[in-house]
Amino acid sequence: MQKYFLCRYDELTEGQSKGFSLGDSPEGVDNVFAVMKDGEVYAYKNICPHRGINLDWQENQFLDPDGALIQCASHGALFLIESGECIAGPCAGDALTPVPVEHSPEGLYVLLAD
Repeated sequence: MQKYFLCRYDELTEGQSKGFSLGDSPEGVDNVFAVMKDGEVYAYKNICPHRGINLDWQENQFLDPDGALIQCASHGALFLIESGECIAGPCAGDALTPVPVEHSPEGLYVLLAD
């Protein structure tokens, strides 16, 4: 597993989503995003299970207008923040790929397979 720094704690606030490009290459090893809900941080790979494309329609925009669900910009599929499960749209029953989050004094890290 490879450990990547995401952000300091003050860079991700309640009800906010933020995308990250990890690794040394311009496109990153993996694109991931994180969402804070009820004080918990959830991170997923930025890949829609339906089309294999990025979920965000604008930088750091991964949530529906109410901030209650993750939404795919391409076809509007909706995912639960807590589990990544698709509950509406063409990939219903599928799920986003979760990324383990590690808390440290510096901030948040994610762990990705080599």
